[in-house]
Amino acid sequence: MKKAILLVAALVSSGFLYAEKIKFNARRMSGTAGDKNSTTILQGNANVITKNMEINADFIELSGKDFRYIKARGSIHGINTKSNLDFTCENLFYDRETEIATLENNVVMKDTENDVEAKAQIIEYDQNTEIAIMQIQINLTQKDNVCTSSYAIYRKNEQILEMSGNPKIVQKGDTFRAQTITLDMDTQEITLSGRVKGSVVTENGSDDDEEENAEGEEIAEGEESAGEEGSAEEGAKSETSDETDGSGTPDSPEIAETISTTAGENQ
Repeated sequence: MKKAILLVAALVSSGFLYAEKIKFNARRMSGTAGDKNSTTILQGNANVITKNMEINADFIELSGKDFRYIKARGSIHGINTKSNLDFTCENLFYDRETEIATLENNVVMKDTENDVEAKAQIIEYDQNTEIAIMQIQINLTQKDNVCTSSYAIYRKNEQILEMSGNPKIVQKGDTFRAQTITLDMDTQEITLSGRVKGSVVTENGSDDDEEENAEGEEIAEGEESAGEEGSAEEGAKSETSDETDGSGTPDSPEIAETISTTAGENQ
């Protein structure tokens, strides 16, 4: 039998300057709700609402003094009401006192206010500084930018993205690579540092890499034509050398050289 539980706890502790109300509900609960130092487990459509966070998951654990720590796992969907961020992931750890949330495994975080969507395997978000530290398989999109790297720092208030670990930005077909890349999301200015490489689309629709490939093909064709002409000339020399004056004596090197020169002039 499914049993919905709705508990409201008014918490006051030395670590908080105000009383905060926490709401949580689930199909099943275990633990002692009245003991604020105990661990409370919520399972089945679990939901927790704090002053700045709303978390929905298959499993949620509340622990620590005054339920300071929130752990969740399984199909997590949350909203950071203070930062206006939506997120999904498979594992979450949130410290209500430091206001730092760590999201893990297939994380998707959306900053709808700034039209930013970030995907990574780990994202640590600090509500006080509004800074997200992202790690592993990062893919961030913003306007015309697609940014990928292994490590990145997203500064929400400044709208600055700093990337390292094989970073790359694709912007309207242009591609930029370097050891570190900084993107100003307001001005769209890109700063590259260390082993800079790029490919820019020109007005005629070609890019630098395509032009280099085309030049390489032309050179290859020229070498092939030169090779064919050389073969034809060698064949002409061979035929001319075989045509002696009828004496039947093979041509000497000097005679062969003269014949080939004359044959070249006749051409």
